[in-house]
Amino acid sequence: MFKRSFTMMLSILVLNLAFGATAFGETTKEEKAAKQAEKVKANIAKLGTGTDARVEVKLKDGTKLKGYVSQINESSFVVMNDKTATPVEGSYPATKQVRGNNLSTAAKIAIGVGIAAAIIAILYLSARSNP
Repeated sequence: MFKRSFTMMLSILVLNLAFGATAFGETTKEEKAAKQAEKVKANIAKLGTGTDARVEVKLKDGTKLKGYVSQINESSFVVMNDKTATPVEGSYPATKQVRGNNLSTAAKIAIGVGIAAAIIAILYLSARSNP
């Protein structure tokens, strides 16, 4: 009796581990698409709007948009095309990839400090070499 109960519980445990764990660990296509759309939305929001918000956007249908973000909405964004100067609307779920080309304020400050340090080093070395 004990062997039969133990065997039954062990087989249920093995089946649960084999088939049950994969069902809980997987995400559906809709969940993955929603997560991707939220990621795209966050990246667009981080870049901001205006002529300094340069982007290259790849849509899931293969279309590429290049220009700057002129408008951000709840469900879509508008990219002003560089070549034709026309606005093109893109939705977050239809977007595959976003690449931003603008620098953050911290990066701009770091570049400025680096240039200033290089100028000071050059002036110091040139003053030291001329007696």
